[in-house]
Amino acid sequence: MQKIRIGIVGHGNIGRGVENAIKQNPDTELIAVFTRRPPESIQLLTSQAEVKNISEAEKYLDRIDVMILCGGSAKDLPQQGPQFAAMFNTVDSYDNHAKIPEYLKQINEATSNAGKTNIISVGWDPGLFSMLRMISGAILPQGNDYTFWGKGVSQGHSDAIRRVKGVKNGIQYTIPIESAVSSVRKGENPKISTREKHFRECFVVALNDADQAQITEDIKNMPNYFADYDTTVHFITEEEMQLNHSRMTHGGFVFRTGTTGNSNLNKHIIEFSLKLDSNPEFTANVMVAYARAAFRMNQEGLIGAKTVFDVPLSYLSASSNVDLIKDLL
Repeated sequence: MQKIRIGIVGHGNIGRGVENAIKQNPDTELIAVFTRRPPESIQLLTSQAEVKNISEAEKYLDRIDVMILCGGSAKDLPQQGPQFAAMFNTVDSYDNHAKIPEYLKQINEATSNAGKTNIISVGWDPGLFSMLRMISGAILPQGNDYTFWGKGVSQGHSDAIRRVKGVKNGIQYTIPIESAVSSVRKGENPKISTREKHFRECFVVALNDADQAQITEDIKNMPNYFADYDTTVHFITEEEMQLNHSRMTHGGFVFRTGTTGNSNLNKHIIEFSLKLDSNPEFTANVMVAYARAAFRMNQEGLIGAKTVFDVPLSYLSASSNVDLIKDLL
């Protein structure tokens, strides 16, 4: 079996999840992890893989088939995405929904002459939920979409909190408003504003000399992350953070409500849900499946910046088309 050679950029929660996911996929192997931290400070579970400073990635052009970018969307990926897309086939989990079109354009420009395949915004939302919204809308063109996230830890929003001046550590929970979920599930087709669908709860460990009032203000007014939501900020100790907020659970729901028939009298509800014990580990598993797709697409000459909408479903699976049809169709 020809194994897909994987590189990982960043070895935080998602990077460690990718390493574990590779172990579950026998057609993949981890070649190296690239980090900004001292390489000797990182202990891998994969004995044959190397740990290198991120500046050495270019030396691995002929040794890595797909680079999985595990940095945050707030600061890391806007710089690392175009940088690595110009050298490698890549998969990333860029999740700033409002800026995805702009980010896609940047990746496409970076990879235009590189002959690489770069799949962006991979995970469960954006990612799997995006696919379900698209499919459901195609099936029920007369209808409404609703997406609810949580209750759970948002990695992108938590990363954004940790970038705020004065924050030592932070985590953010996205929490659906139950009355809104119930109304959709009953088929009432409510008109719900962003603020009426979710609220956000933040737990922050501040540096000793930090201005907590300013931190709160900076978080609540952060565009694309918190400004459109009712947000509560709690300040806690590092010990409380480790004791009560170390698990990375998450999940959510995608709904499509619609009508069919000559008089639109027949009502239908499509619902897809996820309940995740580990947000980063699940996201990592999705990224490894899309790394397989990026490798296959590149071999077939399907190059440039792509999203989940551009990837044939069968390319995600290690099984052959014959087996997929026999076992799953």
